[in-house]
Amino acid sequence: MDKISLSDGEWKLMNLLWDKSPLTIGNMVDALRDDTGWTKATVNIMLNRLSDKGAVRIDSSLTRKQFYPLLERDDAVRQEARNTLSKIRTSGLGLLVNTMARESDLSDEEIEELYRILKEGREAK
Repeated sequence: MDKISLSDGEWKLMNLLWDKSPLTIGNMVDALRDDTGWTKATVNIMLNRLSDKGAVRIDSSLTRKQFYPLLERDDAVRQEARNTLSKIRTSGLGLLVNTMARESDLSDEEIEELYRILKEGREAK
């Protein structure tokens, strides 16, 4: 998969599409009204950019355009994690994980999953 970098606004649209697709521009404007106040024109411009990046497919065959995610959520999250790690590498991974754990109110299940992931990482070496 080619690297696709998403802006904060594009993440908002992609999360909507990953959660429920297909969606129309009107669906997305309604869903984001309280959070962003974006107009149909703004959402349309952003969706066209996402389409140009290869992240979204536009189906124009219906009365209202339908939008589908092409970029997988897992791929986007992995790319974002790589970008973040490359930016803060000098601060150390421990600081990153510590901050995420403290700021995220992790559940017991999530903490256990984190332990499992770290253990698997150690065993893979």
